[in-house]
Amino acid sequence: MLFPGYSAPGVAGTVGYVRDGARRIVIDPGMVPRRSAILGPLRRAGVAPEQVTDVVFSHHHPDHTLNAALFPRARFHDHWAIYRGDVWESRPAENFRLSPHVRLLETPGHTPQDITTLVDAPEGAYAFTHLWWDATGPAEDPLATDAVALHRHRARVRELARWVVPGHGKPFGTGASTPP
Repeated sequence: MLFPGYSAPGVAGTVGYVRDGARRIVIDPGMVPRRSAILGPLRRAGVAPEQVTDVVFSHHHPDHTLNAALFPRARFHDHWAIYRGDVWESRPAENFRLSPHVRLLETPGHTPQDITTLVDAPEGAYAFTHLWWDATGPAEDPLATDAVALHRHRARVRELARWVVPGHGKPFGTGASTPP
């Protein structure tokens, strides 16, 4: 994780980073207090912005997309396409593989277009998702466009992932203490 987001005071999205082989993937480069909150940790990981190959948007709210232009050579992924330069390549997100260990899942609920980035790791899978804002939930997302779908996809993610990296907070484990 490059930056653990928060939802008060102010709002900043959690920004993730995954390296899988030649792929260097940034997830949700949105609102942060300053750009160095993304670029500093990335630089400390030995990665220049030009080396980022892929950027994933969990959904199109500015707190998850605002700093996308920091990565000029990346392919950009959302719920229905890949974008690079002036090329728009339509494709469904469900089970699209960015790399051997990273795939996208369609997980609407917070918005109709939400996706989750599922990362398979030796210690278990990580789900970068906005199905939860942080470790406390909230149990009912006050901005959800479809609460029934949100809860259905939360159950799906709990089955697939060992850890959740939420939209606005630090990672937490799945299990009995995972927010509903």
